[in-house]
Amino acid sequence: MTSTPLAPRQGGILRPALVVFAALSLVTGLAYPFLTTGIAAAVFPHEAAGSLVQQDGKVVGSEWIGQSFTSPQYFWSRPSATAPMPYNAAASGGSNLGPRNPALAEAIQARIAAQKAADAGNSAPVPVDLITASGSGLDPHISPAAAAYQADRVARARGLPRSEVDALIDAHTDKPWLGVLGDPVVNVLMLNLALDKRGAAR
Repeated sequence: MTSTPLAPRQGGILRPALVVFAALSLVTGLAYPFLTTGIAAAVFPHEAAGSLVQQDGKVVGSEWIGQSFTSPQYFWSRPSATAPMPYNAAASGGSNLGPRNPALAEAIQARIAAQKAADAGNSAPVPVDLITASGSGLDPHISPAAAAYQADRVARARGLPRSEVDALIDAHTDKPWLGVLGDPVVNVLMLNLALDKRGAAR
């Protein structure tokens, strides 16, 4: 005659499971986030606070969130397709329009026309990052080529020599990490703030 093993009592299984659940919730839901947040705030306080940029005691933006500039005296950012407004950090994303979608072609043609209208004497091809949005819609950078394309317009609007504008572009160009990783990029907000500071000092 064989004996059948008795099924473990429900409480014997449930209690250890609840203890493990509670312990993991405390570790992963409270202890770990507080620890990593504290370390980040201590080691990288500027970045942990959002890389906020202040001018005259007021926050004017973040180094990592693009902004819309439309005046001829400013460098323009890469287009943004976030909704319901451009550069909406609460709704990061692209337009999801395919390359054959007529709406994408229309948007690009409108952006090219805006660039040409702002600088009618510029016959150079418009750099691609000035007419296409990034996947996040929040890109704060443009390529050095996109900055150079706009330099004549900005210099004329501000009454500055082109050489001074080029120097500011170079000063606000982030070089590839270790000289090889990534591409050089220009932070538009920081460049425009430097232009304002340069103009105020004249």
